[in-house]
Amino acid sequence: MTDAIERFTDHVVGTRYEDIPEAAIRAAKVFILDSLGVGLAGTRAPWVREWVASSQAMAPGAGARVWGRGETLPVAAAAALNGYLIHNSEFDCIHEKAVLHPMAVPFAALLAEAEARGGVDGRALLRAVVLGVDVACHIGASARNAIRFFRPAVGGGFGAVAAIGAAVGLDRERLLNAFGLYYAQAGGTMQAHTEGSPLLAMQIGFNARNAVTAVRMAEAGIPGLRGTLEGPFGYLNLMEGDYDPDALTRDLGRVWRIAEVAHKPFPSGRATHGIMDALRELRAEHGFTAADIDTVAASVPSLTRHLIGRPPTEGMTQNYARLCGCFAAARLLLTGTLGVGDFTAETLADPATLDLARRITITADDNPDKNALAPVTVTVRLRSGAELSRTVSVVYGNPAKALTREEHLAKFRTNLAFADGPIPAANADALIALVDDLETLDDARRLVDLVVAG
Repeated sequence: MTDAIERFTDHVVGTRYEDIPEAAIRAAKVFILDSLGVGLAGTRAPWVREWVASSQAMAPGAGARVWGRGETLPVAAAAALNGYLIHNSEFDCIHEKAVLHPMAVPFAALLAEAEARGGVDGRALLRAVVLGVDVACHIGASARNAIRFFRPAVGGGFGAVAAIGAAVGLDRERLLNAFGLYYAQAGGTMQAHTEGSPLLAMQIGFNARNAVTAVRMAEAGIPGLRGTLEGPFGYLNLMEGDYDPDALTRDLGRVWRIAEVAHKPFPSGRATHGIMDALRELRAEHGFTAADIDTVAASVPSLTRHLIGRPPTEGMTQNYARLCGCFAAARLLLTGTLGVGDFTAETLADPATLDLARRITITADDNPDKNALAPVTVTVRLRSGAELSRTVSVVYGNPAKALTREEHLAKFRTNLAFADGPIPAANADALIALVDDLETLDDARRLVDLVVAG
């Protein structure tokens, strides 16, 4: 049997820029800008400085820059750091069906290679982003089992190989080798999610690094695996365990996954967003305040409960709290929103937030889809005895309930201002204009010039 990786390879090699629909190009621009912004916000996360220092110590050399900070590292190390920056604040975009953050690994790896090599223009960058997201999300959306390995990192690495391969012009044989070489290095466990560990986002970086390494090895003529996806120990059989072989490649060239990607309006696990969306709608409709609330109960799919049903605790870390639906919902109810500044030591220990968070319960419903994040039903019981309920099937940020351009740009500006740099404020307008007209960009390195400290 021919492995599906060959069909993905043909899709990447055979798709021209002109073949890509305008809607996919528009979406690619949105999430390129979004990913740069959330990556800049991620520079304030724990362990960034330490990882930079360790990378400089173990692998001296030049290649690409760390966003926000500006240190130059070897290309694989820069890809790893920038992947960590994109995901560590849980603010990066998501493909809900695939349960995969489709820009984090591919874009971090792609832009590091584009900077190191030079000569990657805007059209090439857009084509590479669209194809990288396509490969990662088609693979992820075919999975039937609940997530076990950290799919955004492991599955995202296939997208990174596709994106780099598209940008640098790998031929069919070398791209097949690169996919196989990547899979031999791929890794990432949901144990990091369970523990609320910063290693969760670091795994994004590890696989960005592995994708860069795989492409470089393939360019050197090193052969890779061939049963990469569907072999007896291929990714889909070993790491996912069950998948739909028909759905895997059926829509290649017809459904462009980048156009299905959802924004994250809040810097917390996407599984928290359905609860917060329902609370936003209920509060706007009924006008209650946090002081009016007795309890909140959320009924959610089993995956959502698994991802963000953890209890709020004293001494929570940032990573734990971003994946705690009760904490995120409490902050939203108290302040009206949830932002990058809501995860300080003071906020995490705030008595009013913890008190409200402990009166919020999250239970699993009987949804049979092991990868569903919605619908969710939220019931608010007020101190008056009134009960208010809302079911949300399409969550704020989904293309069917999208952020406006103004909201998208406001998010980007806030993230740029939050960066550990600092980044000159004027760079925000320059980046927005550059991405809006990305087809005319002569060299992708100009994007990086605007996301490092001035």
